[in-house]
Amino acid sequence: MAHKRLFIPGPTEVSKDILDVMSTPMIGHRSKEFSALYESVIPKAKKVLYTDNKVFLSTSSATGLMEGSIRNCVKERALNLVCGAFSKRWHLITKANGKEADAVEVEMGQAITAEMVKDALKTGKYDAVTLVHNETSTGVMNPIEEIAEVMKEFPDVCFLVDAVSSMSGVKIEVDTLGIDVCLAGVQKCFALPPGFAICSVSEKALKKAETIDNRGYYFDFLTFLKYDGKHQTPTTPVISLIYAFDKQLDRMLEEGLENRYARHLEMANYIRDWTREYFDFFPDEKYLSVTLTAVKNTRSISVADLNTELAKKDAVISNGYGKLKEKSFRIAHMGDLTLDDMKWLISQINEILGL
Repeated sequence: MAHKRLFIPGPTEVSKDILDVMSTPMIGHRSKEFSALYESVIPKAKKVLYTDNKVFLSTSSATGLMEGSIRNCVKERALNLVCGAFSKRWHLITKANGKEADAVEVEMGQAITAEMVKDALKTGKYDAVTLVHNETSTGVMNPIEEIAEVMKEFPDVCFLVDAVSSMSGVKIEVDTLGIDVCLAGVQKCFALPPGFAICSVSEKALKKAETIDNRGYYFDFLTFLKYDGKHQTPTTPVISLIYAFDKQLDRMLEEGLENRYARHLEMANYIRDWTREYFDFFPDEKYLSVTLTAVKNTRSISVADLNTELAKKDAVISNGYGKLKEKSFRIAHMGDLTLDDMKWLISQINEILGL
């Protein structure tokens, strides 16, 4: 089968040299060789996250770490900030784990504001807040810096951030922002195959976990901490993906993190200019994502038919998510993609649509 180049919000395109690294011969996960690999990865991951906090490696999707953060950091009641499908998922996860929770919800396409967070936290009801930084379903990037300033006024409340589709595509200074748990899967801006996730965990979050019963086992932060002391993971990790992660971190640091962020913004601005010319944005333009653009289907094109034609050119974009299907479509500009890739994609779309 011909490979379709992925311009979707994940999994993203994976380069051949990364795939080749995954064929490295297998080692034991309790071996000195794995501990050396672990010791190689963690300091580089901390650089990407601008953190001195612990960083844990999880053989799971990021959803697993979303659940883990709830089980480890919510004792009284959670405030779930909802602006789309994935932030709503965190609310569902919180309730499914038997935790008390309230949702502050805005219309799809709108962002969570610092004022909303402050008003809710002033009630004193919450000991944890969940925020999806970059809501993939709507193309909204929430103003995390402004929200972080509010969070600092409530130091006893854990700040839990899903950075699944933004981590390594935009700068997230975990320690400066005071984020207690910052999590992501590697199949988006990291441009790796899915099945592996990472998170930073603050000392405050670890202390909180000590006070909570029934943290489970697979995502128990204190179990992660115990094995981190041995430079290992609690359970069998996806070793091949960790080899790839190590390689990709080297590539990212060689490119330079600021250059990487600039490349992502350059791609975003190109797609934004095209969107303004021919369509419109689905989200509020004040809060546009840097890693994907959700386009409002103002021309009433068939997104499915567009993808059928793009498939003939070995490419694919994303239809609208859930109830936004055909009402919008999404073009990802993240990972190892470049401005030239965006120019090529738009030339194909323009040709298909006769624009």
